[in-house]
Amino acid sequence: MLHIYDSIIIGGGPAGLSAGLYAARSKMDTLLIERAKYGGQITTTDELENYPGSIENCTGTSLSERMKNQALDFGVKFAKDEILDVDIEGIIKVLKSKKNVYRARTIIIATGANPRLSGFKNEKELRGRGISYCATCDADFFTDLDVAVVGGGDSAITEAIYLTKFAESVTVIHRRDALRATKSLQDRAFHNPKIKFIWNSIVEGALGDEILEGLLIKNKITGETRNLKVDGCFVFVGYEPISQLFQGKVTMDEKGYIVTDEDMRTNISGVFAAGDIRKKSLRQVITAAADGAVAATTAENYIEENKN
Repeated sequence: MLHIYDSIIIGGGPAGLSAGLYAARSKMDTLLIERAKYGGQITTTDELENYPGSIENCTGTSLSERMKNQALDFGVKFAKDEILDVDIEGIIKVLKSKKNVYRARTIIIATGANPRLSGFKNEKELRGRGISYCATCDADFFTDLDVAVVGGGDSAITEAIYLTKFAESVTVIHRRDALRATKSLQDRAFHNPKIKFIWNSIVEGALGDEILEGLLIKNKITGETRNLKVDGCFVFVGYEPISQLFQGKVTMDEKGYIVTDEDMRTNISGVFAAGDIRKKSLRQVITAAADGAVAATTAENYIEENKN
């Protein structure tokens, strides 16, 4: 007999793990499918100082491990797999991977988002050869070297501050004349002697053949260009939703984020979305976890309302 789960959660970041916890606590037969690393984007975060109740020196990895273990304790089943196709319009939702077919009464989409490329010349060619999108992953490679950070939001400034633990200097390149990061992060950055700023500027191109040797910087106001010698460049200019699997199957906005109501319902009955994949104004660990809790609770109510 084919096994039908009460709920399948696609994605093992904070939204997915929170959804799993709430679903399992409600005695729902729950499977969480993750194709890569449990914890998602937060595993690249060295410090989580804005998550309520974070213990001293709380990292993204340690928090995600505690989340996963807590979900396990309540009975969530976990599978390492990549879903390649979905049929979600029927009463029973069907998810297909290369080797498996999964079925569930409800689906919670928590696939998150990936860092967006800035789009300058040679960015793709030198990715992993001096250009990075994860300071926590790669900072150690640039110990006592000069690096640049592209961006001016919370992620960019958080990572710039973290990079000062390793790099000789950190130059923040921002397209505007003021940062978008929260005031507390700005204050820390402005008072850090290792951090410098280049305002009203964009990166036109990465210099170097085999490895990054510098950046071509253009001032947006004057039009002047100059070369900045750096050994590393960390890009933090936003994210792109991992929603390709659901294109044409659920309603999305123009950027590919899934549209839901406040209870995480999509336009498809029995299908919910939570976390960074969802159209929303704030993408943080706390909002992802909250989304997951709401999605699981709404999914439970949906199952109760549709019992035969």
